[in-house]
Amino acid sequence: MHPTSPHSRYLKPEQWAVTFMRTLSSWWHMLHLVGIALVMGFSRSTYRQANRNATYRYIYTGTWQILPWFTLLAALLSLVLIRIVIVTALSYGLSRYALEMMVRVLVLELIPLSAALFVALRAGLAFNSAQLPATAQTAAVPDIMQLQQDLVPRVIASAFSVMSLATVSGLIVLLLAYINVYGITPWGLLDYTRTVGRVFEPAVTLGFALKTLLFGLAVAVVPTAAILENARCNVTLSSTLQPGATRLLFVLVLIEVGALAVKYI
Repeated sequence: MHPTSPHSRYLKPEQWAVTFMRTLSSWWHMLHLVGIALVMGFSRSTYRQANRNATYRYIYTGTWQILPWFTLLAALLSLVLIRIVIVTALSYGLSRYALEMMVRVLVLELIPLSAALFVALRAGLAFNSAQLPATAQTAAVPDIMQLQQDLVPRVIASAFSVMSLATVSGLIVLLLAYINVYGITPWGLLDYTRTVGRVFEPAVTLGFALKTLLFGLAVAVVPTAAILENARCNVTLSSTLQPGATRLLFVLVLIEVGALAVKYI
């Protein structure tokens, strides 16, 4: 390849350094926005009537409107997976481990991650720069009042939405798991509650709640940080992919992998 060809510039070390520094700056901007959101979330001045109304509005659009559809979809998919696990466990003589495996895989791992992705598609990634005033888009430091009015309500609503979807769907999955394993009879409740209680020990329950809250924080902050950064730097998108979508997926997977590492390693 000729050294002056259009593709050779991507191989120059100085281009790698510039790209690396730009990526670090972008991640730092996102972490800075996370810190601002957390600090303002614990500030009493944030919870004025207008901000509370915005929080209620985001909770309604991000939770109540999508709760029936997500619950129905999660129940149908979970029912298919439950049947697959039960049939497979019976064929290998491992039926006594089927219930615990379903609870660990579906309720603790797949349901919260699916809820976060569903909320991101429905609410978090619907946010666009047109909703921000020009001063918030171009300022080097985001306007505090604007963030109080929009970012903090989004963070609270996203965390509440992910937690609500995961909790309601998890309860329905637990009910479906009981019916598929023991049938419609109360005689399996003792063994069932013992198995579920062994899974949801205090440390696991605390980790589940923390992971779900981190999912909600990521869904609210990552797309917002990407949009603010693109608007401030006058970046023109070359694709229809929503700003921050790839990074949000990476952050969600990173949180999930970190939770699994802490739990099982």
